[in-house]
Amino acid sequence: MQNPGRTNTVLSKLAVVGDLLMLQLVFVVISLGILTVFPAAFALQRLVPDAISQEKPKLLRRFFGEFGRAMKRYWLPGFGLWTGGVLLAFGLSFWAYAEGPVRIFALAVLIPLTGMILGIYLSGLAILPAAPQDATFKELFRSANLFLLRRPLPVAGGVVVLLTWFALASQVPTLLLVGSGLVPALTAYALSRPRRERTSEDVSI
Repeated sequence: MQNPGRTNTVLSKLAVVGDLLMLQLVFVVISLGILTVFPAAFALQRLVPDAISQEKPKLLRRFFGEFGRAMKRYWLPGFGLWTGGVLLAFGLSFWAYAEGPVRIFALAVLIPLTGMILGIYLSGLAILPAAPQDATFKELFRSANLFLLRRPLPVAGGVVVLLTWFALASQVPTLLLVGSGLVPALTAYALSRPRRERTSEDVSI
């Protein structure tokens, strides 16, 4: 006889996966407009904890509400981030295949700069679900910097995860359909989780 508890657990996990994929699909469609990429990412990030916990319904309706608010507040900084990201990616690809000693200097500057920007971006996503609805971009940026200073090693690990995924997606572009929004969002969600305190039960004799 099948265990009802195990069945319910499997169904709940499938519901989480289904909700996350639904949000990812909406993110991809909305992100086709250049100005909408980062507002859509912000809206997705605010709903990821609810999609995982399954505590609040109507995720799709709330996504569009969060997207509308993010679009009004963050479309201009988001466009700046998109433009900077494109220029940075172009610079990395250009100097990676260039020749001469200047190439080494350029990569020595661009690679750490890319890691720092990705770290701040992940930190911003991590603090976003708990941020006030009316928070300005400057306030989010300040909170993201504080988060990065407090947890540099976990954020560095998140940057490695993102870079690895980007490398895979460059070889298999179809991965962008299922992970372009979810991979950064879930990485930032993992970073935002409170660290578990060790107890006496964790210490083996």
